[in-house]
Amino acid sequence: MTHRIEIRYCVKCRWLLRSAWMAQELLSTFEDELDELALVPGADAVFEISVNDELVWSRTRDGGFPDIKELKQRVRDVVAPDRDLGHIDAPASDPLGPGER
Repeated sequence: MTHRIEIRYCVKCRWLLRSAWMAQELLSTFEDELDELALVPGADAVFEISVNDELVWSRTRDGGFPDIKELKQRVRDVVAPDRDLGHIDAPASDPLGPGER
């Protein structure tokens, strides 16, 4: 299956750098799963991330911007639900990931 991520960001709010950083993180993490990642300029304080047209993050709906851990988990749940993200999936109270003891 092909997977496409779209990051729509507000140009007037100057959220391009934030969007580009998140794009780089997602491309690095999901390099084998993604076919395309698009940065889409928008307006009206928009910041939304969609995977295959499914909204996985909205600044207005979800309250602000995602931390990269939560964003990667939400994207993973769509593009590779069985994939382990290593230390990202470790509980917050456990600083060591699986197998790092």
